[in-house]
Amino acid sequence: MQKKVLIAGAGASGMCAAIVCARAGALVTVIEKSDYAGKKLSMTGNGRCNLSNEEMRAEDYNIRAVPRMKKWLARFGTEDTVAFFRSLGMIVRSEDGYLYPYSGQAMSVTDLLQGEMKRLGVSLILHTQLKEISRDQETGTLLIRTSGESYQADAVILATGGMSGPKATASTGDGYYIAGRFGIASTKRLPALVQLLSRDETLPQEAGVRMEAAVTFRSQGQEIAREEGELQITAHGISGIPVMQASGIVAEYLAEGKKVTAEIDFFPGYPEDEFERMIQEMTELRAGASVADLLEGFCNVHVNQMILKRLKMDGRTLLQDIPDRKRREILRSYRCTSVEISETGNYQQSQVTTGGICLEELTDELEAVKAPGIFFAGELADVDGRCGGYNLQWAWMSGTIAGRAAAEW
Repeated sequence: MQKKVLIAGAGASGMCAAIVCARAGALVTVIEKSDYAGKKLSMTGNGRCNLSNEEMRAEDYNIRAVPRMKKWLARFGTEDTVAFFRSLGMIVRSEDGYLYPYSGQAMSVTDLLQGEMKRLGVSLILHTQLKEISRDQETGTLLIRTSGESYQADAVILATGGMSGPKATASTGDGYYIAGRFGIASTKRLPALVQLLSRDETLPQEAGVRMEAAVTFRSQGQEIAREEGELQITAHGISGIPVMQASGIVAEYLAEGKKVTAEIDFFPGYPEDEFERMIQEMTELRAGASVADLLEGFCNVHVNQMILKRLKMDGRTLLQDIPDRKRREILRSYRCTSVEISETGNYQQSQVTTGGICLEELTDELEAVKAPGIFFAGELADVDGRCGGYNLQWAWMSGTIAGRAAAEW
């Protein structure tokens, strides 16, 4: 007898699960509360959709997920993602290990997924929100109540997403509530892949800064993360790839009431001995010049102003009027500029949600231990990864694993 599977959520993981389910012979219905499928997916990667990454490791995900990710990646890795999209007729190309559709358009990914669902006879019902799941005690059938019709299914896949993304994506964490009704526990949810805010008044007020830097995040004197890449500094805080990568960890420390400081190295490519020689040469070459003259060719002008403001120095001061020790202090400040983090950006500014359904509550098939026949996929689970295709890899992976299992349940 043909299995009936209902999938709540038509995002990346939900559409992938629908295709896998239907290919396995199940009769699939997908409900989506938004006005079209794949809304968030169509916005990812600045509209280019970074599908996955050739350098895929379990350690690229949050620490609670690492042990399970090793198993899941062995079952569905980057090559499987490429093969899945080839089965849809999509050419995938690598840009320094980052995988994108050859078209360079996220909408082509969304269109192909929707097209395959239609070809397989998947019923897609929009403007419909999941409200409740119960079980017929006599037959074991799952009864699904929505904002529209009611449905019956042998299995349900919850792929309703986390809480991150702009209002247009309608990500409000509905799945956590549904899971809670079955006694399925969740870890604390927080915004991740998001900017970090600071009340530091020395940050550039008039213009932002973009430049390569290494950022070490510390809490109570201990290093909790270190990242390198293009850093962005504004009057409100810091962002850019190195900040986004560490933001999930930082968010958890802040949520526990712990202080977090970002230590910025504006010269990450210089070994210590080379940096020392450079600052010695700089002070000797510019003898007779002002402090501002010295810094003009050293670093970004707005960073220079920030450093001088922190040291309470006037850039017009002549180098000959300050001791060598002070000159060195100025230049060495670029090696470790501390910014105290006050909070993260909000969910609407974040790309993913860290936290979610406890992985201990799920089997290796992503089925709820306490609610057989109910599966989870995508951002609902307590899995989040780095920038660079890792979160979409989890979407395809979890959608495939849950989809196969639901079709056979």
